[in-house]
Amino acid sequence: MEDKLVTLAIRTYKRAQKIKSTLEENGIETIIQSVNLEHPEMSVGVRIRIKESDLPRALKIVEDMENAWEEEEPKKTPGKQVLVPIDFSDQIPQAIDFGFYFAELLNAKVELLYVYYSPPFTISSINDEVNTYTLSDGELLRQIVESANREVAVLTDSLNQRIEKGELPNVPFHFELKEGVPEDQILDYCKKNQPVLVIMGTRGKKISNELIGSVTAEVIDSCVSPVLALPVDMPLSKPSEIRKMAFLTNFEPKDLIAIDNTISLFGWNTLEMYFIHVSQKKEVWDEVMLAGIKEYFSKHYPNISTHYELINSSETMKQIDDYLAKNGIDILAFNSPRRNLFRRLFNPGLAYKMVLHSDTPLFVTHVS
Repeated sequence: MEDKLVTLAIRTYKRAQKIKSTLEENGIETIIQSVNLEHPEMSVGVRIRIKESDLPRALKIVEDMENAWEEEEPKKTPGKQVLVPIDFSDQIPQAIDFGFYFAELLNAKVELLYVYYSPPFTISSINDEVNTYTLSDGELLRQIVESANREVAVLTDSLNQRIEKGELPNVPFHFELKEGVPEDQILDYCKKNQPVLVIMGTRGKKISNELIGSVTAEVIDSCVSPVLALPVDMPLSKPSEIRKMAFLTNFEPKDLIAIDNTISLFGWNTLEMYFIHVSQKKEVWDEVMLAGIKEYFSKHYPNISTHYELINSSETMKQIDDYLAKNGIDILAFNSPRRNLFRRLFNPGLAYKMVLHSDTPLFVTHVS
């Protein structure tokens, strides 16, 4: 039976060459196959192909190599970036526009990240024993990448035309194309590059009748960078239109740090701030802590108009939404310390719930 070639992984050309060299030192014949892309704005890798019979041994070798690289790789210092993950759905223009405006405000560049999912291989099992490797068809991968290439080409032309017309700030932008699971690739990118801000939509394309708003929620719960989540139907078209911001507080010292970071990032002193504390029962201590926040703000931000509200409710989500609508709040901000996988699965945080259920833009910081 013919030992057919299969795709082991997709990596950058430089890294693929190192993998090829190591595999061949271990007696595994390796071929590097280029994925032909016409647009250099995207960083796209090449396919590493081997014989199917060599796959189990090659997987272990490559895994060991990449673990070693991760330990040795120094942190990147690419300069300030505003990261905008994209999925070519209807909400993209809003997220991208905000990305350009914030990049101008922060003297940063815009990084547009598109993650496509095309697993290099799947493993079949019979009687709980792994015995078959089935690799995705190379033609399917080519079609996926070429489709993304066309989408990016159209979007690149559109952005350049809008910049020339003065519809967007003239800031540098770059496309990055990665294969994998969107939330994993976004979080990995943020860990390595530490963008000053991540801007995402809270509605995406439908898969099996479910919205990919959960991708944004997963990123918010684990990201090292602050995240701005924008719903599709929001009336805002640019950050300068944000006039009223609500901030959820638990009266913890780290909330003050998060508030300072928020005001600093948005970079203006014309905000009208609404501080909200939600509790199922009214405590005298809440009034004392709220008075402390009032004093702090009067000293540090005398030009910012502030309002304070204690909400006593067992229906937190609805009560918050009602308050935001009643007061015409443009954006809701809060601190959300990063959560581990177990906590995210069995006890979803407020950020997760708000992303999936609120129509108000969210700004989430991560002060632990």
